[in-house]
Amino acid sequence: MGSNPIYLGFRFFLELTAVVIYGYWGWNASKGPLRYLLVLGLPLIAAVLWGTFAVLDDPSRSGNAPIPISGVLRLFLEIGFFGLAVFLLINSGKEGMAWVFAGAVFIHYLLSYDRILWLLTQK
Repeated sequence: MGSNPIYLGFRFFLELTAVVIYGYWGWNASKGPLRYLLVLGLPLIAAVLWGTFAVLDDPSRSGNAPIPISGVLRLFLEIGFFGLAVFLLINSGKEGMAWVFAGAVFIHYLLSYDRILWLLTQK
């Protein structure tokens, strides 16, 4: 569950893509000094949240959990993380890219149904 190198590579690609989308939106959402704050700050905040809140012994995350949370909460965090990236693409006028990214995320969760079931059982 969640330890196949191809699966982990695909998931990592989606995570990096979402972080880049946050920065892309930040660059286009504002002008001046705020632009630089958004282009650096949004991806940093997203990456910190992604890496900090985890489920203990999650084999797809090396088992480490700086701040342990329940599996349901982690699943909501992941859906929010990817969902916000889709929303930001739409907000940037990139609807086609948003559909492609949303489809890739959907395929990721479809292929990792066993991890989702595992997350739902973790308290």
